[in-house]
Amino acid sequence: MSQVMTKTGIYDILGQLLIYPTEDISRIATECRESFQTSAPEAASAVEGFGEYVEKSTLAAMQEAYTRTFEINPVCALEVGWQLFGERYERGTFIVKMRQTLRSLDLPESTELPDHLSHVLQALDRLNPDEAAEFAGLFVAPAVEKMIEGFKDNSNIYRDVLSGILCEVRSQYNLPAQGAQDD
Repeated sequence: MSQVMTKTGIYDILGQLLIYPTEDISRIATECRESFQTSAPEAASAVEGFGEYVEKSTLAAMQEAYTRTFEINPVCALEVGWQLFGERYERGTFIVKMRQTLRSLDLPESTELPDHLSHVLQALDRLNPDEAAEFAGLFVAPAVEKMIEGFKDNSNIYRDVLSGILCEVRSQYNLPAQGAQDD
C-alpha cells in the first residue's frame, strides 16, 4: 500500500471539528488542542479559541453555530469542490475523484459529499507525502482560503478552526500564503 498516514493524524482530528457537532465535540476539541501543542505549535493559537468556546457552550449552541456558519451561508460551505469549481462540470469530476480516493484509502463516506473538507482532510492524512503535498497545494489550501474569505464576521469561532487548518497545511507542505504566487 503506497499510502502513508502522517505521524500526527492531525488532519483526521481537525476534520472531526468540521462535522455537525455531537456529544463528542468537547473530547475532539481537547484532542485537537493537545495535538497542535505538540505537533503544530505555530497553529495552536488558531484553534485555542475554539476549544475555549466548546468548553463554555452547550451542544445546542454549538450545533446552531455550525448550522449558521456552514449550512445557511453557502459562501462558507465546506465542500472543497464547490469552493474551487462552483457548479461547473469540474466539481463533478472532483467529487468522483474524491470518492475513488476515499475508497482506495479505505475511508468510509458519511452523509456528507466526498468533497466535504472533513473527508478531504482524512485523505490528506493518508496520501503518500508527494501526493499529499500536491493535493494540499492544488485543492486544500486554495479551498480553505476561499472559505476563510467568506466570513464577514472575524469573530466566528469556526474561522479559527479553518485558520488553524490553513496554517498547518501551509507549514507542513511549505506552501506560500494566498496571493504570493500571483503575477
